[in-house]
Amino acid sequence: MTTRPFKVLGIQQVAIGGPSKERLRTLWVDKLGLEVIGNFVSERENVDEDICAMGRGVNRVEVDLMQPVDPDRKPAVHTTPLNHIGLWIDDLPVAVEWLSANGVRFAPGGIRKGAAGHDICFVHPKSNDEFPVAGEGVLIELVQAPPEVVAALGG
Repeated sequence: MTTRPFKVLGIQQVAIGGPSKERLRTLWVDKLGLEVIGNFVSERENVDEDICAMGRGVNRVEVDLMQPVDPDRKPAVHTTPLNHIGLWIDDLPVAVEWLSANGVRFAPGGIRKGAAGHDICFVHPKSNDEFPVAGEGVLIELVQAPPEVVAALGG
């Protein structure tokens, strides 16, 4: 294996799915005190999510509370309570190229803008014959860290 040409800098987000954002907000916002900082709706991704946050600056971590736009369509963001975990990456294109070359399976869609405006892509939860490395049941979002996060967490 060659030297890894990128770094995972920290947790960017945790995404939690359920049939109702309202019920999720009761715990995360009303009881635990997270702040709702945005909303993202995508028919294509079948998601209506509230973007919540804890911490400030480079230490801020998002908790995305997700419900499906249509519970009968895929992706079914509500059927896996821990929908995905997001990781800050210092150089996303380099990471995707290197990981792909080293057998990591990515979900369709490639690198694109995510709900919070950062470039993202997803490591698939299941491997296949062509790409034998995956999330072993967990969807993992790789998120391009902005310069201030790279500077603070780049170590």
